[in-house]
Amino acid sequence: MKIAIACDHAGYKLKETIKELLLSLGHEVIDFGTNQEESCDLPDFIYPASLAIAKKECDKGIFVDGVGYGSAMIANKIYGVYAAVAQDPFVASLASSHSNTNVLCLGGKVIGEAIAIEIVKTWLNTKYLANEKKYTNRVEKVVSINNKHLKKDI
Repeated sequence: MKIAIACDHAGYKLKETIKELLLSLGHEVIDFGTNQEESCDLPDFIYPASLAIAKKECDKGIFVDGVGYGSAMIANKIYGVYAAVAQDPFVASLASSHSNTNVLCLGGKVIGEAIAIEIVKTWLNTKYLANEKKYTNRVEKVVSINNKHLKKDI
């Protein structure tokens, strides 16, 4: 799987740990930066990574900032990108199984490396419950909102 990864300065260290994990699991990783701990602006990295997912240049994305919400706010502005913030494996499993997300957002100031690794593994390995109508109905409604209010031009 080709995975876009991006962060700001607050998520840099955790992004690097996650990048190593993804590579060790055999995934192709496209790193959109940042590549340092100097203060920077989150949209400069999350926006292009989100576009790569929207354009189907990457299958999924994992974004890391201070608490995860900034990345999710940016990513969810892009047509076809469905981002969720997860602070534990349970939430990550629901983000995949119930919501069919294609972006996972993590907070480098909120969680440590060990829990982040478990969250990422859980999110990647949990399948969307596509045969359960209550989840497909919800996801279809979200996609409908996406299609109605976001521009497809990317």
